[in-house]
Amino acid sequence: MRQQAAIAAKVFIQRDYTNGTVCQFQTKFPSELETRIDKQQFEETVRTLNNLYAEAEKLGSQSYIEGCLACLTAYTVFLCMETHYEKVLKKIAKYIQEQNDKIYAPRGLLLTDPIERGLRAVSYSVGMLCWIFCSTF
Repeated sequence: MRQQAAIAAKVFIQRDYTNGTVCQFQTKFPSELETRIDKQQFEETVRTLNNLYAEAEKLGSQSYIEGCLACLTAYTVFLCMETHYEKVLKKIAKYIQEQNDKIYAPRGLLLTDPIERGLRAVSYSVGMLCWIFCSTF
């Protein structure tokens, strides 16, 4: 069982539009996180997120087939089938949860999924303890 504790501050990592509208986030290390996390770990997390979003938006034969099936079925095919994009979004959510459990929560941080902010920013909640783990023995 998990309980969320009080949050002291939020740090936002803005979306990077230098390469157009491709979904990627800035890798500049925010000074607010200096005492909490290693710069290398932060950059690795953001790079991984950027790579996963690039994978989600990649156009290929699978996307083409999904589009054709959608047109042929008046988009009802999506009632029983996940798109490639949706599959990668689930992969991203799982990655963020793993990062929170293994790296960020023990350091008093909580990484928020960018989808919750409309893909505009990655946010870190900074507090005394972002997650209190309660386990039954």
